[in-house]
Amino acid sequence: MLIAEIFYSVQGEGELTGVPSVFVRTSGCNLRCAWCDTPYASWNPEGRPHTVDEIVAEVERHPCEHVVLTGGEPMIAPQIRELAAELKMLGYHITIETAATVAPDGIACDLASLSPKLLNAAPDRVTHPEWHRRHEAARWQPEVVRHWLDHYAYQFKFVVAAPTDVDEIEGMLKKLGREIPRHKVQLMPEARTLAAMRDRANWLVELCKSRGFRYAHRLHIELWGNKRGV
Repeated sequence: MLIAEIFYSVQGEGELTGVPSVFVRTSGCNLRCAWCDTPYASWNPEGRPHTVDEIVAEVERHPCEHVVLTGGEPMIAPQIRELAAELKMLGYHITIETAATVAPDGIACDLASLSPKLLNAAPDRVTHPEWHRRHEAARWQPEVVRHWLDHYAYQFKFVVAAPTDVDEIEGMLKKLGREIPRHKVQLMPEARTLAAMRDRANWLVELCKSRGFRYAHRLHIELWGNKRGV
């Protein structure tokens, strides 16, 4: 499968923030988020082909128990289920970071990190008309999300760019027809710089307090900025 990068760092987002983890970033995505912070794995997929054995060997070089399968969209990567099964057999804790547009179909996973995309993610309709159509048709798949919720430990991570996004999130969660604890819903400020993140954090924290959602800082932006391999 095409791999953009494999690196050892700490988890920067979600329930496992700060936990040392090996990140396996697959290259390729079925969406085209306008604010994507990993365009090298999404808009312009790059990397080199790896076998499952090569990926596992690289993971085993690092002294940790957590592996994050991310992208791009890892669920469209060939052999992703084989890779997850091998890592699980070796005793790793597996987080899958996905936009939840592809059903899990029994994939080995300890934490499904679900990031359905909001309207704010759509690529420009004029500049990228075909990708705008494809993105909007694929970005929100309630039935697929339910499959993840019903079979895996999960967290939601929504990227928020404006206060009105939170009303959209409320509507999406309601359509799922599931009892979702508010603390499982994490709202992250859309930002690629520390200054932008802190600026949006000011009002996003207040929204989380009023709605009962969990504010999710982005530790890697705080520590290193918008860099690869961290």
